[in-house]
Parts: sequence; C-alpha cells; structure tokens
Amino acid sequence: MNPFLPETKEDTHVRSHHEVSEPSMYKVLLHNDDYTTMEFVVQVLMQVFHKSAEAATRIMLNVHQRGVGVCGHYTYEVAETKVETVIRMARESGHPLKCTMEKA
Repeated sequence: MNPFLPETKEDTHVRSHHEVSEPSMYKVLLHNDDYTTMEFVVQVLMQVFHKSAEAATRIMLNVHQRGVGVCGHYTYEVAETKVETVIRMARESGHPLKCTMEKA
C-alpha cells in the first residue's frame, strides 16, 4: 500500500506548549561630551532615529543639560545597529560622540 495515498491517513496529534513573549527592548542613549557640536547631534537624531527637528532638538538639549538623552527604544538587533551607525557617523565626522544601549 502506498503511504502517500489519501486513504492511508493516520491521526497524528501534536501538542506544543511554546510561550511566545515580546522581545526585550533596549534604550539607545547619547552621552554628552565637550567636543561634539549640538548641530551634529541634531543631525544624527534626524538621520539615524528619524526624529523631527523639534524632537531632535529636545533630545539634544537633554543630552547637553543632563549628560545623557534617550533616542528611542528598540529590539536588541535594531538598537545595536543604530549604536554602530551613530559611532561610525561620529568618527567619520571627527566627533567623539558616545552612543550606548541598555536594557529598558
């Protein structure tokens, strides 16, 4: 008998108990320094994090006044890519801007 014919179906019961949870989120942070210009920080926020000019300016002022500013919350891989992009842009422009990520 051919096992691929419809009349040879068998009942198969598969039970699977997988918990599906949301991925962990990470904050991407910019840190203040005495050398990176405010204009460059606003440019980074607009280009990398797609912030409006107003939102970018607000975040930049937090970085300047408080020493650190939150750019956004992302999954690990997205946050890691954004951190690397910011650091690359800063180094290519001659700025020591520090960008990190931490679990939210």
